[in-house]
Amino acid sequence: MNADAVKQKIDTYLEELQTDYIDLLLIHWPDHSVPLAETLGAIEKAQTAGKIRSIGVSNFTEHHLQDALETGVEVVVNQVELHPGFPQHAMRAFCAQHDIAVTAYSPLGRGEALETKLIKDLASKYDKTPGQIILNWLLSVGIIAIPKSATPERIKENFAAQDFVMDQADINAIDTLTNGERLINPDFAHFDY
Repeated sequence: MNADAVKQKIDTYLEELQTDYIDLLLIHWPDHSVPLAETLGAIEKAQTAGKIRSIGVSNFTEHHLQDALETGVEVVVNQVELHPGFPQHAMRAFCAQHDIAVTAYSPLGRGEALETKLIKDLASKYDKTPGQIILNWLLSVGIIAIPKSATPERIKENFAAQDFVMDQADINAIDTLTNGERLINPDFAHFDY
């Protein structure tokens, strides 16, 4: 989106949220029809003005991130689909190399990862739920996890995922579960860039 549209959106968000600043503003999906340098530049200008604390992106591949980095704007986080079946090793390595935090959405693989034999076996070993095993794995490898739940008991379970330590061998085993398949791949996504 062009600079004027970005400024208007940010001002609208601030008004709707009734706040003076936004902690983190993300470009949600990469889109080659949108001028990335202009969009990031406008967000950076809002950051300089104190309206935005940090700038992030979502669903960016390594190629998209490289384009973003070439603008000179500091991107601090990339929010991506990431779960045991789709661990995004190359993305994680790229982000680590460029000091970009990774946030995992759909960290439980829309429930599919909960049914994996290894995950179930580790849940028994540690006396935890399969969801706690997966969330603990993500935290253990330095990934921010944002599981979705509206159930208070499940939310408590999710928080308890950080209250134990798995053996490194078990963490490594989960990291090899990949089936390489995205679960979230809308028609407008540009993942093949």
